[in-house]
Amino acid sequence: MTALICGSYAYDHIMVFHDHFKNHILPDKIHILNVSFLVPDMRREFGGCAGNIAYNLKLLGGDALPMATVGRDFEPYASWMDKCGIKRDYIKVIDDAYTGQAFITTDQDDNQITAFHPGAMSFSHHNKVADAENVSIGIVSPDGKEGMIEHAQQFQEAGIPFIFDPGQGMPMFNGDELITFLQQATYLTVNDYEMQMLLDKTGMTPAEVANHVKALIVTLGAEGSEIVTKTDTFLIPAAKAEALNDPTGCGDAFRGGLLYGIMNDLDWQITGRIASLMGCLKIEQYGTQNHSFSMDQFKQAFKEHFNMSF
Repeated sequence: MTALICGSYAYDHIMVFHDHFKNHILPDKIHILNVSFLVPDMRREFGGCAGNIAYNLKLLGGDALPMATVGRDFEPYASWMDKCGIKRDYIKVIDDAYTGQAFITTDQDDNQITAFHPGAMSFSHHNKVADAENVSIGIVSPDGKEGMIEHAQQFQEAGIPFIFDPGQGMPMFNGDELITFLQQATYLTVNDYEMQMLLDKTGMTPAEVANHVKALIVTLGAEGSEIVTKTDTFLIPAAKAEALNDPTGCGDAFRGGLLYGIMNDLDWQITGRIASLMGCLKIEQYGTQNHSFSMDQFKQAFKEHFNMSF
């Protein structure tokens, strides 16, 4: 089975401010804010939702086929994809744009100030689901608004089951647009905050949301996740990480695990735990695509964390 992963590619610039923002922001001068933070530590990571999901699915041995629009500065990322064995058939370069860029500054309280430049992501609607061949499942993850709307519609028209993963793109959509996504999607995955936002925007109850899809997957941070189907509710425990180094990209790792489970017809108890372990292994490493393992190592870790095998 092949998964078409629609979403963003981006460079994440992660900077560390060795102090506290609150020490340099004057509350009574917030209306004329003009501050500068010295950030001696900086790293650039490969990121973006589609990039991260494809990387994690590939680690599990799944056939990941990302679809995204990127900019003229994409060559280093393209080389990384080639090294990882991830196909670039449907990565479209927009010559007069930059690849998406996130600039994240973190202080010593783990507060973050982030600026995001969408760049080529805004042209995601230039890609068409129908251009990809032999696709058995899809995912619509955060991307340009028009692209997300069109790709969901195209998956439905092609009869391809897909996961709707609004993520940080949730604020772009009104209630009616979100209801349309639910009517088109096969699965919905959100975190608990995004779930509440969805309910507020649509006026729906959790039961009504779950009734629209084959499965509703809600992540609950350290509390694990909940998977609701038409007939059952599964409470999935969180895998316990040895170190909580970097939560960025954990949700994407989780979604890579979901895709793997669905693609291999595994039950929700196993699928949810695979997704949980993927998030755990990611949070132990800095960056979104720096964790790695063999499938034998993953299965052994799965057994150690959950006292069961798959």
